[in-house]
Amino acid sequence: MSTISEFSVTGVPRKLVSTFPQDHPVPKKGDFSVNRASYGKPQGVPLPGSEQPGLSAIYRNAQHPEALIDTIHPSILTLYDGFANGVRNHADADCLGHREYIPEYKTWSPYIWESYARVAERRTDLGSGLLKLAREVAGVEKPDKFGVALFSPNRPEWVITDLALHAYNLYGVTLYDSLGPDSSEYILNLTEVPILVASLSNIPEILTMKHKLPHLKVIVSMDDLESPIDPPGNSRRSLLSAWTRAQKVALYSFTEVERIGRDALAPHNPPAPTDIMTINFTSGTTGVPKGVVITHATAVAGMTSALLHLETSPKRNDVLLSYLPLAHIYERISLCQAISFGAAYGFLHGPVLELIDDIKTLRPTVFTSVPRLLNRIEEALRAKTVKAPGLAGMLSRRALQAKLDDMANGGTGRIALWDVLWSRKIRKNAGFDRLVTAVSGAAPISDTTLQFLRAAFACNMIQGYGLTESFAIGLVGEPDDKKPGHCGPPVVGVEVRLKDVPAMKYLSTDKPCPRGELLMRGPIIFKEYYKEPTKTAEAIDEEGWFHTGDVAKIDELGRVSIIDRVKNFFKLAQGEYVAPEPIENIYLAGCELVSQVFVHGDSVQTYLVSILGINPDTFAPFVSKLLNRSISPSDLHELSSAAGERKVREAVLRDLDSIASQASLHGYERVKNLVLKIDPFNIENDLLTPSLKVKRPQTVEYYRADIDKMYAEGELIKNGSPRAML
Repeated sequence: MSTISEFSVTGVPRKLVSTFPQDHPVPKKGDFSVNRASYGKPQGVPLPGSEQPGLSAIYRNAQHPEALIDTIHPSILTLYDGFANGVRNHADADCLGHREYIPEYKTWSPYIWESYARVAERRTDLGSGLLKLAREVAGVEKPDKFGVALFSPNRPEWVITDLALHAYNLYGVTLYDSLGPDSSEYILNLTEVPILVASLSNIPEILTMKHKLPHLKVIVSMDDLESPIDPPGNSRRSLLSAWTRAQKVALYSFTEVERIGRDALAPHNPPAPTDIMTINFTSGTTGVPKGVVITHATAVAGMTSALLHLETSPKRNDVLLSYLPLAHIYERISLCQAISFGAAYGFLHGPVLELIDDIKTLRPTVFTSVPRLLNRIEEALRAKTVKAPGLAGMLSRRALQAKLDDMANGGTGRIALWDVLWSRKIRKNAGFDRLVTAVSGAAPISDTTLQFLRAAFACNMIQGYGLTESFAIGLVGEPDDKKPGHCGPPVVGVEVRLKDVPAMKYLSTDKPCPRGELLMRGPIIFKEYYKEPTKTAEAIDEEGWFHTGDVAKIDELGRVSIIDRVKNFFKLAQGEYVAPEPIENIYLAGCELVSQVFVHGDSVQTYLVSILGINPDTFAPFVSKLLNRSISPSDLHELSSAAGERKVREAVLRDLDSIASQASLHGYERVKNLVLKIDPFNIENDLLTPSLKVKRPQTVEYYRADIDKMYAEGELIKNGSPRAML
């Protein structure tokens, strides 16, 4: 590593640190290795003498305890530099891929690719066109730096727009469907963006509120506004023209802006590391959206940490499938490392329900996902393997158990016999025959799901932890560590420590593991909340520590586990404090009948109640047997009816109580009444954040009638076990 120039992380004066020195050539893929600690050796280490009253020691990655790393190489200080590196080394390689619908065959094409060189050319054309429109149509003064809003599903035009903004030192402001019109209006007015680049389907929503958006002057449609099949006088452009004229906003197609730019090419104006790369709005679980300001330096540090912790294909350029929303930072970090080092980045062709078809067509080497989807993949694979009848089921159960036993004893779960006879077939049938690494993030994944997928896919299946404020990274599991239940050590771009939360009885002096609120500091941490100095000061203290609001513990190997959420606790009438999230995770991991769990306790009540989302595939056979009538997993009406029967609710509660006993939950930590619903928490009813976390206050309000009814009904099973009454 080389210290080369002065650089500053918020609150922490320090030097810029790179993995490779200035005089070393810019590394290509394969020139750097993934961090690995030998089995049983520390992965994160405390810095000697760093403990303070109420605070744990400061922990850093065991492979790089002497410094936090900002970049892979001193020549890559911005995402503009990163893409330039990708173009320089992979000009003719596949960069962005999409699928087109073939009407005559009623199917989707194979992936159609644009090379790195072609994407670089298009971003210059588009960026030049956006500059011309900003000056001549939107009235932006020449020296001004401004933002451009992006509002569309993942597609090549989204990425080309983002790259164009990098080339001309502009920044992106991301919108997404689940924000809702009120939040979109708030964001557009707060950031005062003059230009919006959007998919055609999203433009009507913006035009509906345009009279309340005084700063928006230009809308660019990612889709063509005219088509040969449009009826005369009824093109997309003609249908929108009257509307846009009335709203006093100019409308252009993406290709028109590229053409405008080609006729007025502007030299690039590369950003500095401290310049804003994006303002990424996070809705969180309460309040109005907060604009997380991410600089190029932050993004490069996050990308570097990902490169040094996530193993990829050693012998070929990587292939990634883009289906998690690019408007969220989790997918953004995948994009950054992909296009900086020559990966092929293919897009989902339609609804997520058709994701498997894209996976089989693209055959990715790296797969980034979330627990909600991985749970569904696990269910489908279990049904075809370990739950299958006959010889196939028997062999699958033997293979799975052998692999689980190997991982439990410190092995990798790679057993040559079962990898060939079992995992290879699973990988091929699922489209994962080239898969090297899969990552689960955004929410906790159950240990059972994690271990099953590790065994089935015979690949690096890693759980990580990050936030929008840390560019989606912070903790990443080591490739060879197959012990579940943790998120791994801190990555090389951050240091962490724990702060006492005495009200919740979490202390940095706890034994055997320190516990407390997780604090993070380093180059991967965001700059500020946009135009929110008070909230910024609440989140980042005077020493530069970002207070995550998550409660964690750190084990003897320096691995961090997220165990709770600060403020996510309530006091029951008898005076006991209850933290619901650990209880929810216990029930969710142990009960295959449900896919969503929400635990609540009113302060005037002495016990907990729960709202649970059923898993149709497992719930249907369960209630069919219990009620002695056949109910199909696809018959949502019958499932909903059965879920409301008291006999069914009591049976599920007994299952939950058994799980609670195995987990040694106290009586006051156990659910005493419940309701069962189909998909009770989702983005559409605004009870989930875009990262799929339950919005607790909103959920209580939304289901207030159900909660009151459960408390009026009383404990569902009066004669609970003696232990449950303790």
